[in-house]
Amino acid sequence: MDINAVADELLGSLAAKSDADFAAKTQRYFPQRIRALGVSNASVVDIANDYFRTRRDIPAATRLALAEEVLSRASHHEEVLLGFALLHKVARVGLDGEFLDRCEHWLGSYVSNWAQCDDLCLKLLYPYFRGHLDLIPRTRHWVESPSPWARRAANVSVVKFVRRKVGRSVFELPLSHVFDNCTRLMHDEDVYVRKGCGWLLKVTGEVHPDEVAAFLREWRTEMSRDTFRYAMEKLDHETRTSLMALR
Repeated sequence: MDINAVADELLGSLAAKSDADFAAKTQRYFPQRIRALGVSNASVVDIANDYFRTRRDIPAATRLALAEEVLSRASHHEEVLLGFALLHKVARVGLDGEFLDRCEHWLGSYVSNWAQCDDLCLKLLYPYFRGHLDLIPRTRHWVESPSPWARRAANVSVVKFVRRKVGRSVFELPLSHVFDNCTRLMHDEDVYVRKGCGWLLKVTGEVHPDEVAAFLREWRTEMSRDTFRYAMEKLDHETRTSLMALR
């Protein structure tokens, strides 16, 4: 496969679907200016899937090289999403432990908004971790990353593993993982990192309501109001009321 030629083809297909009106609507979801072509997420995924539909024998390593090439050229929001979409079908199997290093690099080098960060977390890291549960703890050091998107990903990449059935077994993210991450990131200067804390605490509250309520009581004066309110969304009404009375 000529990686450069295929990248040209895929990026050309994406550009051909650009829509200025849709790009303007996309901007409404972001507080900062983004460069958008105006292509829906579903269409981005379709471009990747259509290319591989008749090329199912292309190995995961080649897909990874192609994704790297697309990402290295990306100057628009959807081009980053396309790079990730090229790996959706092989995220669970076919990628080795070094894939986490690549994700950390992408978060720091190519990801520039919350949507790209969450796409990587939920469409790549989630299936990848389903096949590599033992590697989840390696995301812990992301809380110290200079990239706010890596710090957000430290929490968002594990939101679906608070309690998750994998095959015939149930995997449960240790509460120590959740609370340590959130304690270290709740004061972060980046609002999306703080929102990532709220998200992880919210889903944890569905499974461990008493423990999350106790954590919120302990840290109520340290946590931003928005993060605090988001974190307790799934707690029962009585608990939410008592917690809000403490603010």
